[in-house]
This record gives sequence, C-alpha cells and structure tokens, in this order.
Amino acid sequence: MVSVVIPVYNNGGILLKCLGGVCDLKHENFEVIVVDDCSTENIITNDLAGAHMVKLQTRSGPAAARNIGAQRAIGDILLFIDSDVLISADTIKKVSDFFSKNIDVSAMFGSYDDEPSEKNFFSQYRNLFHHFHHQTANTRATTFWAGCGAIKKDVFREIGGFDQLRYKIPAIEDIELGYRLIDKGHTIELKKDLLVKHMKHWDFLSILRTDIFQRAVPWSRLILETRSIARDLNLKVPHRISSFLVLCIVVLAPLSFMLKDWRFVKEGLGSYPGASILLSIITIVLLNLPLYTFFCRKRGLLFALATVPLHFLYYFYSGAAFAVCWILYKTGILKGSGGLNR
Repeated sequence: MVSVVIPVYNNGGILLKCLGGVCDLKHENFEVIVVDDCSTENIITNDLAGAHMVKLQTRSGPAAARNIGAQRAIGDILLFIDSDVLISADTIKKVSDFFSKNIDVSAMFGSYDDEPSEKNFFSQYRNLFHHFHHQTANTRATTFWAGCGAIKKDVFREIGGFDQLRYKIPAIEDIELGYRLIDKGHTIELKKDLLVKHMKHWDFLSILRTDIFQRAVPWSRLILETRSIARDLNLKVPHRISSFLVLCIVVLAPLSFMLKDWRFVKEGLGSYPGASILLSIITIVLLNLPLYTFFCRKRGLLFALATVPLHFLYYFYSGAAFAVCWILYKTGILKGSGGLNR
C-alpha cells in the first residue's frame, strides 16, 4: 500500500488541482493524507481522492508537516507530493511497481516534466532548468526530492524522518534527508520516467529568494558541515567551474574599467582583463552548452538567449553564498548544527 502525503500552506485552489490528479489513478491500493500547515485561508479538499485532512495548530514548516503525515500513514511506502504538483494517472502504480521490483532500493524520486502549467518566462525557465538537471543526472542518486519522492516507511522511521527542528521553513530538508540515507548505506534511485507537472508561478524575485535563502545558503552549510559535496545534478564539476568563473568576472570587470590602458599585471589572469573576461564568458557558455541547446530545442533561440544572463546570475549568487558561508564557517561565526550526526 502507498500512502500519499501532501503538505500544504494556503494555495487551496492549486491543492484541489493536485488532488484532482490523484483521483484519476490506475492504482487502487493507496491513501491520501493532506497536512495543512496552519494555513491562513480555508483549505477545502471536497473529499477528493478520499483525502484525510490533518490541520496543524501552529505553522511548523513542510518538514514537520510531512513527518506528521507519515506518522498517520498506514501504507508500506510513503509517497511525498508537493501541493503544487500534478501527478499522472500511473504515478502511484509506477511507484508501487518500482519498489516491488527493486527490493534493495530504499527511496526513489522523479522530476518535473518539460511542460509546466505556468507559461510566463520565469516559470518556464525555472521548471525546464529543473527538468534538464534531473534528466541528465545519474540514476543512482545522492540526494532526495520531496516534490515527488517515495521512501519505504520503515526506513523513513529508522532515520528519523525530515529534520523539522533545523528546517522550519521550506528549504533543503529533502536533500538533507537524502544525505542521511546515503550516510546510513541506503540506496536512492532517480526514476527519470516518473514525470509530474509543476503548477507553481515563478517570477524574478521568487527565484532569487528561493535560490539564495532556501537553497544556496542552507545547502552550503550542509556541505561544509558534512564535508561532502555531491558531484551530480547542479553540483557537477562544470557547474562549479562556471560559478568560480562568474565570480572572477565580477571581480575583473570593475578592475578592467579602472585601468585606463586596460593593462594588468602579467601574473595571474594575463595582461588584459578584458580578454580574460571574454575568455571566461566563452568557457562558461561552452561548459553549459548542453543546457542552452536544450532550452533552444524546447522553446526556441530567443528563449535560450534570454536564459543566459539569468543563468549567469544564478552562478554568481550560488557561488557568492557558498563563499560567504565558507568564510563564516572557517572563522567560527557560522557553527554546525549536527547534520548527519543526529
């Protein structure tokens, strides 16, 4: 039996679409548990998919909401679905069949499809970016994704569930769970054909806020505390090189304009910072050419060109966040909070 656990905070209209997708399924042996994280609006499920509603009295975050839903679950498999995700008719059946055929695997997850429901540029960019990285990643994963991720209930309880004390707001609680799973010798698999549709609307500010404060900063802290960095998804070597080069460009660009004759000391990055900047940009584009080619193939050349500066900005604030966290960590200002050693 599969227990579908859906945390929600407001956005009741999107939740109804999510539950509507759960209704039309090919798999019969499942239950649905919706955990309302003390929403400020009235969340109504209309008994879709026979969902059981659990309402929290205080805002606790998605990690705590998922843990509470898991405690109520009676299924052998916990399938975590975000409330802004629309699953397919065969999603639960695929999850059930996967664990039946792969008894040595403790957890698995899928990815967004390449047709997000929101049509604006930022939503298309964000979701296609996510889709590309999951579709080009190793199937033997080193992290976990709770947007559409499943785990054996006994394994989930064994490792203590999501870290709800550390992650009281949406962050990388699923990634941290994956780290602990791997640390305990469990196997996680990325099932690339387990595709779901993302219904979230993204804009420029929401991307910045999420990427910096809910991804880059907490993930940098986790990497520093565990002294472990996965070489997969968006942390592959080309991505780390790209982030470093973008930071170099940010340093060199003002310097190149400050020097009237554009000459630079011959040690280091060469005689002409302008040439170094151009070479860095070309290198970054070549390192990320598969992604830009993917964007072009899916949405056209103009769309792909428009994503380049946004992608460069992503490398800048991700690298800057890690650099700041590293400095604070090394100086003792930023202290570890346990991580895998819970």
